[in-house]
Amino acid sequence: MSLPLYQPDPSKTTRFLFFTGKGGVGKTSLSCATALKLVQAGKRVLLVSTDPASNLDEVLETKLSHAPTPIAGAPGLHAVNIDPVAAAAAYRERLIGPVRGLLPAAALRSMEEQLSGSCTVEIAAFDEFSGLIGNPETTRNYDHVIFDTAPTGHTLRLMSLAKAWDQFLDKNTSGTSCLGPLAGLEKQRVIYEATVETLAEASATTLVLVSRPQLAALREAERTSRELHALGVSNQCLVINGVFQTKCPEDVTAQAMEQRGLSALAAASAFIGSMPSFTVPLRPINILGIGGLRVLLEIGPDSTPITPLASPWVPPEMESLESLVSAIEQQGHGVIMAMGKGGVGKTSVAAAIAVMLAKRGNSVHLSTTDPAAHVAQTLAGQVEGLTLSRIDPAVETAAYQGEVMRDQGAAMDAAGRALLDEDLRSPCTEEIAVFRAFAREVGQGADRFVVLDTAPTGHTLLLLDASEAYHRELERQARSTQPPEVMQLSARLRDPVFTRILLVTLPEATPVHEAAALQEDLRRARIEPFAWVINQSLLHSGSCDPLLQRREESEHRYLREVVEKHATRTAWLPWQPEEPIGPAALSQLASAHLQPAQL
Repeated sequence: MSLPLYQPDPSKTTRFLFFTGKGGVGKTSLSCATALKLVQAGKRVLLVSTDPASNLDEVLETKLSHAPTPIAGAPGLHAVNIDPVAAAAAYRERLIGPVRGLLPAAALRSMEEQLSGSCTVEIAAFDEFSGLIGNPETTRNYDHVIFDTAPTGHTLRLMSLAKAWDQFLDKNTSGTSCLGPLAGLEKQRVIYEATVETLAEASATTLVLVSRPQLAALREAERTSRELHALGVSNQCLVINGVFQTKCPEDVTAQAMEQRGLSALAAASAFIGSMPSFTVPLRPINILGIGGLRVLLEIGPDSTPITPLASPWVPPEMESLESLVSAIEQQGHGVIMAMGKGGVGKTSVAAAIAVMLAKRGNSVHLSTTDPAAHVAQTLAGQVEGLTLSRIDPAVETAAYQGEVMRDQGAAMDAAGRALLDEDLRSPCTEEIAVFRAFAREVGQGADRFVVLDTAPTGHTLLLLDASEAYHRELERQARSTQPPEVMQLSARLRDPVFTRILLVTLPEATPVHEAAALQEDLRRARIEPFAWVINQSLLHSGSCDPLLQRREESEHRYLREVVEKHATRTAWLPWQPEEPIGPAALSQLASAHLQPAQL
């Protein structure tokens, strides 16, 4: 599939650009490189990030704040790093402050946790977007405003239902997971509605969908595209970042990597052909500073000097996944949870652990949320002692949505029900619904090993804990009790012997920093991860491709960061030329040791 290189045309670029896509696809790098191209053409550009885990400072090599900061070496470019987490904290205090001293402490804790989740941050981010789009005075000195994170379709739909907020908030006393923060934003609904209209105006706004040549990333881009098209945001384009062509055809690793990309692009050809689509070649990672950004959108072959590693590098001490399994096995039963962002390989890691435990004679249950159920298809009936189940997020979410609509929506009018229905389509709802299913599986860890390739966030765990505290107070007053397994759940998850948390990451900036943020979230819930697993590393791959050699070199700083800064123990897994499918391949993955490839 031949696609043009991504080269923003200053004469055709709309005033507002929004970059969106899965974590780790290169949104920040591409938004920065686009901004640089525009200022080189004489435009004045404001670059904005509202990502709580933003690495805009790192890419621009400039300390940023809430105020526009000029970027050295790029006259006309200013950047802003807005912290929606801080904004969300302000919303929480605005809502909870007036009732401090009036409600029981347990109820206040429950409110605080309900207002500390991803949806509150999402809406706080939208508030920042709106201030820059809806208030002309804020950005009057700039020709273009570029956002390296776009609002989700859920947020836009939510804001378009603003007229129903008053009635909903008056009647909804249940403390639903998402709409709580809107109570603090009612007065700004006119600005929000104007912002939604601007986003849908093709002459004003372009949505840049960023992907990698990977099926999961392309599917996420397609889902986002459909969702925003339905809301009238139709001026879209697709940029496929990191397209790789090897210069070393005899290299098995390089050939496999190139073929994976070609297969993903072929599978998504209909989506790619549905809009203007462009590619950006794979570059040596760590695109940092003005010089690196110029290289990212360079036309023609990569002119960056690429040389083999000057000398062998001694990696930090890391162990095999098999070593972690040996430590976990000593307890004889319990729960193992693989956590991390999408695309880092949680399912493969969980499956490898389950296969190895079962092959050692243990009774093991593997539960997955893999939409394609690849694990179940390749392992079903293949390993003695291993049972499988799949948590279907769509099924669990639909059941939960129906329950809430029946219980809470019955007393609402049409407008209130529409708003409640939209709230229940938020990411928070799926998180809670899947958590309920996850809770069912955890109980089995009392007499066997239960391995889960998904896990609740720290926010959800705290929400459960806060809600339990509130319900315990109600039960005390009503002299009723809850089932013992429900009351034991939080304690079991916090028991480092019963539950082992594995944080799975890739040896790259965004996955490592997002995993570190997840670790802090878990610690807030008084849960300490057991280990980190660095997946798909090119270290000692033996590749003769010069670009992959440079990518291997760039891993070094992130391997050291994980081992020396974040993890108490670290397992290492190599990049696999073929996806590990089936018991034999998963066993081989688990036993992989950090050593040079045998050539």
